[in-house]
Amino acid sequence: MEYMAEAAERSPGHILCCECGVPISPNPANICVACLRSKVDISQGIPKQVSVSFCKQCQRYFQPPGTWIQCALESRELLALCLKKIKAPLSKVRLVDAAFVWTEPHSKRLKVKLTIQKEVMNGAILQQVFVVDYVVQPQMCGDCHRVEAKDFWKTVVQVRQKTLHKKTFYYLEQLILKYGMHQNTLRIKEIHDGLDFYYSSKQHAQKMVEFLQCTVPCRYKASQRLISQDIHSNTYNYKSTFSVEIVPICKDNVVCLSPKLAQSLGNMNQICVCIRVTSAIHLIDPNTLQVADIDGSTFWSQPFNSLCHPKQLEEFIVMDCSIVRDLKRSAGAGMISKKHTLGEVWVQKTSEMNTDKQYFCRTHLGHLLNPGDLVLGFDLANCNLNDEHVNKMNSDRVPDVVLIKKSYDRTKRQRRRNWKLKELPRERENMDTDDERQYQDFLEDLEEDEAIRKNVNVYRDSTIPVESDTDDEGAPRISLAEMLEDLHISQDATGEEDLHLKLLFYRQKFT
Repeated sequence: MEYMAEAAERSPGHILCCECGVPISPNPANICVACLRSKVDISQGIPKQVSVSFCKQCQRYFQPPGTWIQCALESRELLALCLKKIKAPLSKVRLVDAAFVWTEPHSKRLKVKLTIQKEVMNGAILQQVFVVDYVVQPQMCGDCHRVEAKDFWKTVVQVRQKTLHKKTFYYLEQLILKYGMHQNTLRIKEIHDGLDFYYSSKQHAQKMVEFLQCTVPCRYKASQRLISQDIHSNTYNYKSTFSVEIVPICKDNVVCLSPKLAQSLGNMNQICVCIRVTSAIHLIDPNTLQVADIDGSTFWSQPFNSLCHPKQLEEFIVMDCSIVRDLKRSAGAGMISKKHTLGEVWVQKTSEMNTDKQYFCRTHLGHLLNPGDLVLGFDLANCNLNDEHVNKMNSDRVPDVVLIKKSYDRTKRQRRRNWKLKELPRERENMDTDDERQYQDFLEDLEEDEAIRKNVNVYRDSTIPVESDTDDEGAPRISLAEMLEDLHISQDATGEEDLHLKLLFYRQKFT
């Protein structure tokens, strides 16, 4: 009989701790972890409470020696800022891990849990976890100090438009609000011909000028004025000015192009209607529905002006309307608009209803007009047109009437308008009585033109009850699917202001 001997299992030997006598595994110090920690504190020299400077006005943290940076709560940037505060003591140990411990946002405290390692007593490596408390102290940064000082600025952007209507400025204001381009401004001042944006640095002003060049057709000039200089340190202090001029064309303007420009745009007629001004001027020929886009460089090389003032719009009543089905296009013609319908209409002024004088014209509003409708247009036959291009045209080529848009009851539209827009916080020199009428015209343009509405944040007005998307007259309205919920400011149980942003589900299209 053979006996099988099983292999003996080897277990590591144990020794007694030289301090407390507890059996432990052998280590270079021959001491248990509890006794080692009681004798050695590897976090000694690392401060457990540190102060951090925070500016309430601009929501930035101070990073020595002289930088202010913007960090979100519990972000990687804020964690790096906190670790730099104790960079010198941490250089004596090995940092293994660092993470935030959650605190109340209004507690003015930031807690960071650190895990460090250090070699102690004969090569033994000890690991320790502890929390560093950061106290957030309010301190106003230098930029905010200058903002509080009145009339301080280093750069100003002067935006001007030589026109009597402010539709382009109202559209530009909504773009600035949507993309937050007003956040770095010291103040915004409204004057008669435009807006002035004041900045504390030239870089922010240059960013604003680049934004304007991308959103509206414009040109600019830059200048600077020497304020002071130090010949010993070779430093200079300048005040810079950017003068931005927007093209003097607004929506619903009737323009006359030069023959050379009209030919380059696909042999379109010289008399055109501006249907939209975004990053380019969008024109349509009311006789052929041909459309063209003119950018800023093309306009300044071959400029043209508006033929009529917006106050010269007259109200007509449609006596007869017929759709033009077959339209002969000339050679080299440009693109035709698919959103409009060419129509031939007979109209009569509402102020001349006691006469039998009627006007015949072609219009791009054939899909909207029916006999008996009211429409706004320009009477070119009885208007004194002071334009060099019109004076050289054959009188047969100039239409008697150019129709602009269909007219609806403004009072009813205002009463049923269940949305609103935000405005820039700005200083106003004097309020013109015509500003409110022009602003209502801009709101009506938003309701009628979906292409402009895509670039504007429209907010639902909770004070107006929700009704159907179309009223009895068929006036265009903005649907709930295109509206945003407004930002509400309320107070929580602790008395601190709390921002509650509702879900922005109205912006999503129902497809």
